[in-house]
Amino acid sequence: MAAQSSSPSITVAPIETVVVARGSKAALNIALRVNQGFHVNSNKPNDELLVPTVVHLNPPQGIMIVNIQYPAGEQLSLPFMGNEKLSVYSGNFAVTAEVRIPKTASLGTLRVHGEVRFQACDNRQCFPPKTTPLEFDVKVVKPAVKKASTFTPASPHIH
Repeated sequence: MAAQSSSPSITVAPIETVVVARGSKAALNIALRVNQGFHVNSNKPNDELLVPTVVHLNPPQGIMIVNIQYPAGEQLSLPFMGNEKLSVYSGNFAVTAEVRIPKTASLGTLRVHGEVRFQACDNRQCFPPKTTPLEFDVKVVKPAVKKASTFTPASPHIH
């Protein structure tokens, strides 16, 4: 049997449900893996003509996703590029963000859909830009009740 060659794509690791209390925020971690033998342009490629790797998220109403952060790219030299270097991701990398839930949000689990847009290349050629879908759940829960302190001040209304 011939070994299956890996394709020029990105795999999204399963994303755990993000549990967030109303009026609070939580970290989101999207683990991505570039298939072996390929690289993708980083989020900030060195050349404006190159397609950056971008995560697009479409959260349902009541969920805000902010502060999307991309790792710095590795500087890669290829024989045909002379002194120019590419800013790329290869292997495993993660994109992080913050999920914020307003105090008025409904309780329950909501699904967030999105995609990773990228252009994969090997050491000889680049392939057409592609998108890989991703999705995860956000579970909105009640805020934890602060425990009442045992100290109770005397009532100012003593009769």
